[in-house]
Amino acid sequence: MVRQFATTAALLGTSVLLAAGGVFAAPQHGARLSAADKKFVKEAAQGGQAEVKLGNLAVKKASSSEVKQFGQRMVDDHTKANNDFKQVAAKEGFMLPAGIGQKNQQVYDRLSKLSGTAFDKAYMSDMLKDHEQDVAAFRHQAKNGQNAAIKDFASRTLPTLEHHLQMAKDINDSHMKAHRRSMSL
Repeated sequence: MVRQFATTAALLGTSVLLAAGGVFAAPQHGARLSAADKKFVKEAAQGGQAEVKLGNLAVKKASSSEVKQFGQRMVDDHTKANNDFKQVAAKEGFMLPAGIGQKNQQVYDRLSKLSGTAFDKAYMSDMLKDHEQDVAAFRHQAKNGQNAAIKDFASRTLPTLEHHLQMAKDINDSHMKAHRRSMSL
């Protein structure tokens, strides 16, 4: 009985330490993640959830059908990736952080106050910057990650993020050309 208590206490201590880092290890697996893997997991999980929340906002608030369609694509693709990541986490013995994080919440709050073309421009600008960062982070994780399952998730998800980046570039270019045409009239 005392030995069982000591083992349980040790496992709980491991979970508490990992919880402080934003990634929760399930005691039965005792998943150990490097600091870089923990950072990636936290940012990828929060970012994926933010993409869904921001995509839903775009579907409601965008004035351009192209931006609305992009927002819906973010909802669909990131929901699928988020579900995939949850399965990886469950299999590897850690839980993903809940919520979108403070930085992403600030973006959401700022965008939720906009509408029409101002929303379209700000949202697509954010999506372009965000996906540039995401592609770099996922590419780095796919190449340098320590945990094989997380590394594999990054590799599988990277082509979708690269496609999102190209879509964001195309939409931004299209909107800039339209804006220049309207200014020259």
